[in-house]
Amino acid sequence: MTLLLGASVLLMVGCASKPKVDWDARVGNYTHDQAVVELGPPDRESGLSDGRKVAEWVVGRSRSGGLSIGFGTYSGPIGVGVSKSVGPGPYDKVLRLTFDKEGKLLDWSRN
Repeated sequence: MTLLLGASVLLMVGCASKPKVDWDARVGNYTHDQAVVELGPPDRESGLSDGRKVAEWVVGRSRSGGLSIGFGTYSGPIGVGVSKSVGPGPYDKVLRLTFDKEGKLLDWSRN
């Protein structure tokens, strides 16, 4: 019984989701350094001529939402099939953070 209870608790803890980040609340007081500590080095980063910095982190990958259509034929020991995928393919989910000259968060977006 104790083993079952322990396994149930571990399963619930392991499946707990992280709370969503309130990026709007972080605007103005979250820094580039904090972002690097929390998210790791950005996947892409560029400095703008006015001193702002735009940093992007790939935070996930979407699955293809397309439709696959196929047909095939089979005769004896040989089979042949053809398939065609229609629709958009997978894409990266990107978190884009823009920081001012002092490194404070100005704006954010996520696709």
